[in-house]
Amino acid sequence: MSRNYLKAYNQHHTLSFRIKALSSQMLSSPLISAYAKILDGASNGSDSKKLRVEEAPPSRVLHIRKLPNEASETEVIALGLPFGKVTNILTLKGKNQAFLEMGTEEAAITMVNYYTTVTPHIRNVPVFIQYSNHKELKTDAGNQRTQAVLQAVSAVQSGGSPSSDVQEALAAASSPVLRIIIDNMFYPVTLDVLQQIFSKFGTVMKIITFTKNNQFQALLQFSDPVNAQQAKLALDGQNIYNSCCTLRIDFSKLVNLNVKYNNDKSRDYTRPELPAGDGQPSLDPTVAAAFSKDSNSLLGALNPLSAAAAAAAAAGRVALAGQTGSSGVLLVSNLNEEMVTPQSLFTLFGVYGDVQRVKILYNKKDSSLIQMSDANQAQLAMSHLNGQKMYGKIIRVTLSKHQTVALPRDGLDDQGLTKDYANSPLHRFKKPGSKNFQNIFPPSATLHLSNIPQDVTEDDLRLLFSNAGGTVKAFKFFQDRKMALIQMSTVEEAIQALIDLHNYNMGGNQHLRVSFSKSTI
Repeated sequence: MSRNYLKAYNQHHTLSFRIKALSSQMLSSPLISAYAKILDGASNGSDSKKLRVEEAPPSRVLHIRKLPNEASETEVIALGLPFGKVTNILTLKGKNQAFLEMGTEEAAITMVNYYTTVTPHIRNVPVFIQYSNHKELKTDAGNQRTQAVLQAVSAVQSGGSPSSDVQEALAAASSPVLRIIIDNMFYPVTLDVLQQIFSKFGTVMKIITFTKNNQFQALLQFSDPVNAQQAKLALDGQNIYNSCCTLRIDFSKLVNLNVKYNNDKSRDYTRPELPAGDGQPSLDPTVAAAFSKDSNSLLGALNPLSAAAAAAAAAGRVALAGQTGSSGVLLVSNLNEEMVTPQSLFTLFGVYGDVQRVKILYNKKDSSLIQMSDANQAQLAMSHLNGQKMYGKIIRVTLSKHQTVALPRDGLDDQGLTKDYANSPLHRFKKPGSKNFQNIFPPSATLHLSNIPQDVTEDDLRLLFSNAGGTVKAFKFFQDRKMALIQMSTVEEAIQALIDLHNYNMGGNQHLRVSFSKSTI
């Protein structure tokens, strides 16, 4: 088979490997290796080329290089799990490479964007991820183990339980004990938070938490090794809270934990009679209350507003649920009274929740009351926006003692300082399960644009955002050109641009959607 023929095949067909006997010898054969190298411009596992993300246009099939020799399918799949559904995988053991197919191109784009800023690791070895030249990964169902792992992933992602044969495939790791490291620990993580997260996958028997090498770590024992494997598969690489507190999970060499005390550092759930220990307090019930049933999600995807609010509560930044001041109303002060309007506050705070009412105080126009849909949204907005710069002034955001924002009495003109947004069509979180729940990020210089008309060019958008009073540093269209990333020179400029241009009419009744991005260009 000639090189030119393969190149033509690459241009006109999707990748199709006919796998009838996936022995390690076949996977490392010269034919398969050369085929993969030609199709994807792959370099071998020993070269020193750096990742070049732009080698191929975005695709839901990703090419992963420089895998460690002992890397398993589950560890490769775990790289993609935080970003969406994984639908297929092909490993090339002899080349230390793999192809991973995501459920959507958007998930693959998010994954590549993330891993360009945070180097992915498997078994403490950095690996390189780039787009494949192919839009689909077609494999025969001959590799039963791979299919079993994919079934397990699907079951775990949908909240179900894998079948018995899949459980056997998952039980390769015999230890029921997981070692958990929390990276980027912006908010504290309590023992009860870990128990709530991991108990979704089986019975958690014991947890020991400790700090080692300046990192918060935990050992967690399930009643069954299969549950430990399912939890590792689903949670490794996930963020407990939006953009922080990342779980790094491995199997422990221990098969049983010896817990002596039940307190805020360790717990044996099978022995509630254990003492708290000398000088060790039991878990503070007020902190535990913050992680009530409404706030026990991982985690962003299920209920990010509650999760982030609980994180803020645990960090001592805000009042705990049920305590005085825990309302859905915020007091925002040190505003630029010459520039601020109810609409600008509605737009900015609307990134973190659905704003119901805004009142700029009549006798103190550098302050405003903002009513969110609930206390969780108020806490989330406060944790992200307190201390940010808006119209040249660093704003202060605290919880108000008010439970609601009162509207002006009928016939009373308050000069437009109070606005009711209860029925606004611009609420981002009114639809249950909306993708917006998964894309709540702190203010950043990079903005995510969507709903871009087909005839709008990069120059059009650069000019539009420059006219908002900032400097455009970088721009990148997504493949379908309906979405893009645009990077301003400062976070303050990005905040200003979002306020001015979110819902901007681009013509043809298409309104631009603007949000903060965790990616950089």
